[in-house]
Amino acid sequence: MLTSNPFAELSAFISPAIMQTYIIIMILLVAGGTIFDVIHKKSAAYFFRAAQKSKDRATRQVGSGEKVSLAIQTAVVEGLTSGEFCNPHRRIAHLLTMYGFVAYVVTTIIMVFAYPTLATPAPAILPLLWYLGALMVCVGGYWFWFFIRVDVASEGNSPFRLVRADLFIVSLLVSVTLGLIWAVSGNGVFLGLYLLATTVLFGSIPWSKFSHMFFKPAAAFQKRVEKANGSRRNLPPPADSPEKFGSARRQPQNY
Repeated sequence: MLTSNPFAELSAFISPAIMQTYIIIMILLVAGGTIFDVIHKKSAAYFFRAAQKSKDRATRQVGSGEKVSLAIQTAVVEGLTSGEFCNPHRRIAHLLTMYGFVAYVVTTIIMVFAYPTLATPAPAILPLLWYLGALMVCVGGYWFWFFIRVDVASEGNSPFRLVRADLFIVSLLVSVTLGLIWAVSGNGVFLGLYLLATTVLFGSIPWSKFSHMFFKPAAAFQKRVEKANGSRRNLPPPADSPEKFGSARRQPQNY
């Protein structure tokens, strides 16, 4: 089961062209929703203004070579390892969800476009990575949802309390969970619910936090540049004593 392409088995009932068209529409929704979000929230304008203010307040010039180094550090620390999270549990949960989602999406696209039917069997590693990615999303996502969220872990609210800010994580978990159930059971009802949840996930970008994954690297890079050029967002320099995120008696709770 874990080495069989669930989308190829689906081709007996749904044309591969329809599945491929659906994925293209989801990609367009992501691109269009992100662009709309940038325009509506004026995120690009904000970053340009922040960069100009940082340049005006700078106490030293940051050369192009140093900027490349800062960009690489941002990609490795904030991008690949989520180093901005001080709470180790949240960091691990985020990494599980992020890498699981990437594996899940990439293998979905490859299997639907390159191996759409049973006549062209996919390498066993692809569906295996698809299942593994989906399980990683579920482990990281449900761990975050029930045990790590600020309003649950620190404020004592019910884990079943929903607000608009939860739209992305809820639609992601529902989509991936239903996808796993459909792939295992082959039930058409779960397939319909899976497609519905996936459409909500990719179609609700202007109202969810999905587009934040594109903004966070830019914000992290700008923060490193401001620290390097001495502007520090007009904040005072750090004190002589080191920053403390916890102690031997108390676990850090930095969200």
